[in-house]
Amino acid sequence: MANQVVTRTYTASIRNQQQVFDDLNSLGFSASKLWNVGRWVCDRVWSEIGHIPGHNELTTYLKSHERYADLHSQSSQRVLQELAEAFNGWYGKRRNGDSRANPPKYRKHGDDHPRSTVTFKNKGFKLDIKYNRVRLSKGSNLKDYWSDFILCEYQTRPDVDLSTVESIQQVRAVWTGDQWELHFVCNVEIEVAESPGEKTVGVDLGINNFAALAYEDGHSELYPLNCLKQDDYYFSKRIAHCDDTDSDQATRLNQKKSARRTHYFHTLSKHIVQRCVDGGVGTIVIGDLSGIRDDEEDGESKNWGKHGNLDLHSWAFDRFTDLLEYKAEMEGITVEQVSERDTSKSCSCCGRKRKANRVERGLYVCDKCETVANADVNGAENIRQKVSPSLACDGGYRSNGWLAQPSTYLFDSESGCFAPREQATS
Repeated sequence: MANQVVTRTYTASIRNQQQVFDDLNSLGFSASKLWNVGRWVCDRVWSEIGHIPGHNELTTYLKSHERYADLHSQSSQRVLQELAEAFNGWYGKRRNGDSRANPPKYRKHGDDHPRSTVTFKNKGFKLDIKYNRVRLSKGSNLKDYWSDFILCEYQTRPDVDLSTVESIQQVRAVWTGDQWELHFVCNVEIEVAESPGEKTVGVDLGINNFAALAYEDGHSELYPLNCLKQDDYYFSKRIAHCDDTDSDQATRLNQKKSARRTHYFHTLSKHIVQRCVDGGVGTIVIGDLSGIRDDEEDGESKNWGKHGNLDLHSWAFDRFTDLLEYKAEMEGITVEQVSERDTSKSCSCCGRKRKANRVERGLYVCDKCETVANADVNGAENIRQKVSPSLACDGGYRSNGWLAQPSTYLFDSESGCFAPREQATS
């Protein structure tokens, strides 16, 4: 075991919600107003000179604006930083050929501003661990004659002790749709296990099979998306029957849908890491999907079909990768992201590159070495070989082997975990 300092976020409820509710609302509304002012500035600068200002430029432009002083200066800086990051993300997608990507929107519903997350950095909060209280600074415009801060009494989970963390970097006030809660971003010293081995596994993420795994020792696994697609269909229908998409009922349905998806991602990432520990895997190689919408042939946006294009925007690949990385880190496993370029059209046995070899969504047949493989597993093996190029097998006939017949794991809703297809009951 070795000690390592990592970043963790702990969620806490606010015990004196009624007393601080209005003040937190004021900060949340102010953050949205500042976002909108910054959004307007970005739009004007882009229209005039074709340039998207970074967060330092935005801060310089807006430091004297009256909305900037509604929040603590560090909180205002963070709002503008998030806006700049959102614009950079949009611009990167457009540059990669995603013509459907839209720039960040104004945070406004008619004449009403929604509540935005407010971030307090080290000078914007003061923590009293002994009495479980935190002081959150107001902006100068919102200070009244008797108070320049909001005093929140918080309650963390029983297994979280903030007095044991290395340092608290940020405190975030987050609106959940029903109430405010606090997120403490901390540096925590943890014990990291020794690497379980030197083997590698390739992970290919997709919109039908969420994950396909190809292990160095010659077996493979598929994790279909059936349960998430069922949830998406069910909740979309329920939300569509609501009188208003902003209604309390629609909000609760969206929250439940999001919670179920979060549970799926946590469970899957934990399951994969445990499989790696059991199999002596020390390195997980996962495809970098930042250019997933880019067509390498002609620079046009890929067309995944009517439902595929919707799925592509629905599944939070980056979020899953983040969960996988921090869970793997705890077990001493390294996660490496590599380009997915050509992995779907190259044969993992002989290297033959031909788009037509992917004869249909789930089947890859090499016209040179006659390898027959599950298309997603073939892609996962190509991803793995970018870090560990030695082939897992001897190059022989594989139509009935590990490439063509992977094990399939399904999410069992009764047990809340993954199980082999033949053992899953629901």
